[in-house]
Amino acid sequence: MSALLALSPDARPRERLLARGPSALSDAELLAILLGSGRQGQNVIEIAQDLLARLGDLRGLGDAAEAELCTQAGVGPARAAVIQAALELGRRATGTRPERGRFLGNAADVWTHYRARLAPSPVEEFWMLALDVRHRVLFESCVARGSLTGVEVHPRDVFRTLIRSAAASVIFCHNHPSGDPSPSRQDMELTARLRQVGELCGIGVLDHVVVATGGYVSFADRGWL
Repeated sequence: MSALLALSPDARPRERLLARGPSALSDAELLAILLGSGRQGQNVIEIAQDLLARLGDLRGLGDAAEAELCTQAGVGPARAAVIQAALELGRRATGTRPERGRFLGNAADVWTHYRARLAPSPVEEFWMLALDVRHRVLFESCVARGSLTGVEVHPRDVFRTLIRSAAASVIFCHNHPSGDPSPSRQDMELTARLRQVGELCGIGVLDHVVVATGGYVSFADRGWL
């Protein structure tokens, strides 16, 4: 009997998914479905649990190179490719860029569009979403990329581009590689400067959203704008 068949019916991840839906499964069970089967002396869920334990969590799994995945017993090049493909599909599904003309009304929308791209980034990136008078997307742009702990943003460069594009308002978004979305003192000061420059230029700063693996913080939702 194979390692997969040795599992009790209630413990078989594929059957549990069909019966209860994917949201009812643990990370290890979902990963086990991708792996497909176990190996001699170890069932597929145990292999998945060992892999997650060694890499730390799903973020570690997503950051792992193919060679690192293959060092896990029971995971060869073919299975590593399946894992990487599934993770990339997830990133693309949650990180679809907002199309020109799409209404963007709240921080949750911003988080949905940027979390897959920015939350796992190893350096800080500062982005802006230019909007028209009806809060529809004109364009998005990465203003600056920095380091693990900060990024330098010049308001003059930001608003030069917004003025040329005839933007009516803007939403800013940047990430914290630390995983904690809580705004720093520098984030607060920069946002205040950007809002002041925006008022002078007639371009409203609607929000500044800080994203991280631990969630997001919206300046507008907190009443800081």
